[in-house]
Amino acid sequence: MSEYWLSLAANINWQFGFKEGLFIALLGLWLWAIWPKRMLAQIAKDREQQWRLLCVLTAINTLWLLDASIDKQIHLHFLALVSLMLMYGWRMATLAAMLPVLFFSTFILKQPFYFAVFGLIAIALPLFCCFICYSLIFKHLPHHLFVYIFCAAFFNAFLSIVLHISAWSLWLALGEGYSWDYLQQNYLLLIPLLGFPEALLNGMAITLMVIYRPYWLYDYSDHHYF
Repeated sequence: MSEYWLSLAANINWQFGFKEGLFIALLGLWLWAIWPKRMLAQIAKDREQQWRLLCVLTAINTLWLLDASIDKQIHLHFLALVSLMLMYGWRMATLAAMLPVLFFSTFILKQPFYFAVFGLIAIALPLFCCFICYSLIFKHLPHHLFVYIFCAAFFNAFLSIVLHISAWSLWLALGEGYSWDYLQQNYLLLIPLLGFPEALLNGMAITLMVIYRPYWLYDYSDHHYF
């Protein structure tokens, strides 16, 4: 067992450069701007919510570690970001997602200090866009249960994969020297393959919570949707 952990640690790139430092600063600035003070205070006072958040993050972390690797920095895995957002709001979801990001960067990307690059571009940005989509759905569409499940959860989860892969591909093309043709043929082409299962996964999770645990959802109310 010790040999396994030693070999794992030996394969991890601990290099820290200007790019990593810049993105750590940018991520820190973003988290400071959106800091979910009220939600954190609620969780700090409620032990049940603390255990629930820990279980949710453990499940998401496990889901991310079940990864299909295409290249050194091209990986395919489910996100479950929309479920996290609908449970805790986008601000708290962004902060909480940084824990799986750190594990993913360390054990999959094998670049621990790269977590800010991946966390900001591939997680925080898509999550913010999904929040905007959810806000538009809430504002312009009827407050109906099926609208909540199919639009806010199912469609938004598909959108999260589109945004995640597109944003990360753009970074790989501009910041890591990948050719756009290579990314189109080996990464962007897989959006439908991963998008529909992601939509189904989140849609089913939100449906079960609406039925059995509606109080787990951040702003869901039977009064609004029935």
